[in-house]
Amino acid sequence: MMSSHFFAQLARMKLIYRWPLMRNVQSENISEHSLQVAMVAHMLALVENRFYGGQLNPERAALMALYHDASEILTGDLPTPVKYQNAALAAEYKKIEKLAEQRLLAMLPVEFIDDFRPLLDSSAQDAAHATVVKAADTLCAYSKCLEELTAGNQEFAAAKRRLEAMLAQRMTPAVRYFLDTFMPSFTLSLDEMSGEQEHGI
Repeated sequence: MMSSHFFAQLARMKLIYRWPLMRNVQSENISEHSLQVAMVAHMLALVENRFYGGQLNPERAALMALYHDASEILTGDLPTPVKYQNAALAAEYKKIEKLAEQRLLAMLPVEFIDDFRPLLDSSAQDAAHATVVKAADTLCAYSKCLEELTAGNQEFAAAKRRLEAMLAQRMTPAVRYFLDTFMPSFTLSLDEMSGEQEHGI
């Protein structure tokens, strides 16, 4: 039986840090980020189904989100302002990401490649669920900005404005619901949230 490097490579997600060009009050690796995106994607799918007539699979959305940045094990996390500096650079980086996705798939035992293709190969993903994951990814980046700004780190002010513009472009009723229902708490301290709970709010 051939050995596989797949899960040993995935374990290195914790070594890839996001926001590499910016000062962070609290550093964030792509393993932590992917877990948060999975939780948010799960909720977005539930909201879409419950209130807006969606027919999404929340568990599928969460699973896709868990793997959405896995290719960065091989590429690193290229900062967004660099990645999208111009169309030519963005197109070339997409090619690099695609090669990384295929390289990860090739690490799997052949019997499981088709199972993981919809999770790792961005071109093979269901569009509706991929859209939910992208929205969740953006919401999590936005919440990170709120946390950093609340902690007094103005380094994230421009990123917050950029992400607000991205959210406006990706706005759906489910995204609006999440922003209105869950996002305000990211600007509160633990004591503030605990105080509201004690008062039944």
